[in-house]
Amino acid sequence: MDESAPRQERLVFAGLVGGAQVLGLASVVLTAVWMGHYRGGFSWDGSSFQFNVHPLCMVLGLVFLQGDAILVYRVFRNEAKRNVKILHGIIHLLALVVSIVGIVAVFDFHRAAKIPDMYSLHSWCGMLTIILFCVQWVMGLMFFLFPVASSWLRASYLPVHVFCGLVLVVMSIGTSLLGITEKLLFSIMPTYSTFPAEGVLANVLGLVLVLFGVVLCYLITREEFRRPPNPEEESLSVHFKTLTEGGTPNSP
Repeated sequence: MDESAPRQERLVFAGLVGGAQVLGLASVVLTAVWMGHYRGGFSWDGSSFQFNVHPLCMVLGLVFLQGDAILVYRVFRNEAKRNVKILHGIIHLLALVVSIVGIVAVFDFHRAAKIPDMYSLHSWCGMLTIILFCVQWVMGLMFFLFPVASSWLRASYLPVHVFCGLVLVVMSIGTSLLGITEKLLFSIMPTYSTFPAEGVLANVLGLVLVLFGVVLCYLITREEFRRPPNPEEESLSVHFKTLTEGGTPNSP
């Protein structure tokens, strides 16, 4: 964060970012413990152990990594903007790859177990989320990292891109909560009311996911945490517009 900001504001910001990281990592660890300890572990043999790869990859990719990709613009406020854009795109790409592994794992498991695909609300929401995530990533490449659109169009699309990114995080967390609910209903529902350890862990995971989303949304939407304008980058942007659109150095 900018060193000129009040010390108290910088401490609050650092605490919120640290808290988001703790909550995000905790959600991944809790998912790994749930699937590894209570559901038997992980494998890639078409068994239920392969299914366990799915929730771990989705929480790691679409929740934790996607959240971190968005936060880079808040954490690296004073770094060169192009470098931050590249980091933003790379983390999103990693999140996409991990999520695709999770999707392949569950489809392979369904095929081996002769279970129909795409029958639940969780699967519908999950597929919609991953499709929109892919579209958002491609649009980000075209508009910002390797811009093919005019500066006016990029400026017009930026608020839409930011809004869609936040919506995708909310959709990812909501889909994860649906998955947790379905897992509880199909696996431990008969003993759920007796507070089994597995059920308590699943409940805690759900709360951690919600808290992660709340902290992330707060950091993204607070005006004082936004990246400050950089006169040098704005100057470069004006000259880029001059070269590509035939304006003058003083044109808006």
